[in-house]
Amino acid sequence: MNTQYSGIAPKGDLLLLQKLGEKLKNRSFLHVNSTRAGGGVAEILHRMIPILKELGINARWEVIGGDERFFDITKKFHNALQGKFETISEEMWQYHFEVNKVNAGSLNLEADAVLIHDPQPVPLIEFRKGGAWIWRCHIDVASPIKEVWDNLSRYCGKYNATIFSVAKFAQAMPVDEFIIAPSIDPLSDKNRELSEEELRETVGRLQIPLDRPIILQVSRFDRFKDPIGVIKAYRLAKKYNDCILILAGSAATDDPEGEMVLNEVKEHAAGDPDIYLLLLPPFSDKDINALQRIATVVLQKSLKEGFGLTVTETMWKGKPVIGGATGGIPLQITHGVTGFLVSSVEGAAFRIRQLLNNPEMIKRMGESAREFVKTNFLMTRQIRDYLSVWRCSAL
Repeated sequence: MNTQYSGIAPKGDLLLLQKLGEKLKNRSFLHVNSTRAGGGVAEILHRMIPILKELGINARWEVIGGDERFFDITKKFHNALQGKFETISEEMWQYHFEVNKVNAGSLNLEADAVLIHDPQPVPLIEFRKGGAWIWRCHIDVASPIKEVWDNLSRYCGKYNATIFSVAKFAQAMPVDEFIIAPSIDPLSDKNRELSEEELRETVGRLQIPLDRPIILQVSRFDRFKDPIGVIKAYRLAKKYNDCILILAGSAATDDPEGEMVLNEVKEHAAGDPDIYLLLLPPFSDKDINALQRIATVVLQKSLKEGFGLTVTETMWKGKPVIGGATGGIPLQITHGVTGFLVSSVEGAAFRIRQLLNNPEMIKRMGESAREFVKTNFLMTRQIRDYLSVWRCSAL
């Protein structure tokens, strides 16, 4: 693994990974989440599990199953943890537990370390079979609906440790808490260098014109990603700068609201031939890579955000990003240095125009952005941190 990432990842990270791999060699590390497709968690795990195996660790990934009702309930949990009021009955909490109980009977949960991702599988702690159990929260829980957090924390407090993406998300809990930012794999199809031929193929297949500047946002079709706000910002900027807008995203199997939000976006985009809505199939990593590379200005105008890995992805490609000043986005964007933070449609439109009118600013910020990602947000660093928490939790 060191050979693959040599010259890309910081030397210190690679050395620490080698040492941790030697300490944990042949021990088992299980990850559990709720989907293999769609969203940053699944994307990270697809790349992380093979790297862990290369280190000599017996890494596995299990996915809990659930019906439509289960994922409707857990979507309400997700919304409420991000501060939106939702009515969640005791019966719904019980159903959440019962589905996890069924999964506990069918999944192999035996491992030296078990990392449970997000609220969907959090009750699995009730069925632990030894090992160090760690709960990993990828959601912006800075201001959760208290009743929902209190109910979830009945489970969270039983883990050996918890991990949050941003310090302000951490809640008072009776267990060790760690802050670990998500990351990207620079060698994946989504982030590796692409040839001119690969770029032309993607542009031709998706029928994207290159005759004008391109404004891009890549994200799930989720209200918290504010795709309608992006359309409004684009229309304000377009009054002065001729450009096109691309909204690209994939569906997540554990997000039942996605289709509804996509239809709302289609209504707002109707009648504008310069707005391209791309509902990409799962694992369209190379297409997303190409879109981020051909874009002139990239947004991640989230209203709430656990972290926002699309920001990191774009910065790695040497592009500044205009992002919502929320969640983990300010950890990635240094305002005025690697991009801009915004809190309104008008602010986003102003920054779009500023970048469109300053190609040298795009170049300068983009160079700073790539270097910042190299130092802070590559997968080698995240694996190093996960293995370190495992070591601490097992003591």
